[in-house]
Amino acid sequence: MPMRQKIFFLTVALLLVVVIFELVRRRRLRVEYSWLWIAAGLTNVVLILRYDLLIELTGFVGAVIPTSTLFFLCVLYLALLSLNYSVRLTALSREVKELAQELALLRAETESPRAPRP
Repeated sequence: MPMRQKIFFLTVALLLVVVIFELVRRRRLRVEYSWLWIAAGLTNVVLILRYDLLIELTGFVGAVIPTSTLFFLCVLYLALLSLNYSVRLTALSREVKELAQELALLRAETESPRAPRP
């Protein structure tokens, strides 16, 4: 990889990692949601600094060119991100259901006519 490309891509990848950490620091992004983003950013940095790893990974995967391997890694990343959000959405749906049931019980308890006390 030409040095000019390496410097440009490394700058962009490091900027992405810094932005992720800044969003976590400002509490705009929760730590539990940031692990995939941090992993993706650091993977980019490693593959830029060690292009030979990308070449070896391309041979291991059986792809012909490194861009095919990068495309595969991007698709894999998006699949992991979708799976992560699906798990969180399932947990939130369960929590909303339980809260709605508790609210219904509390409303039924407060709105029901009370028996007169002797």
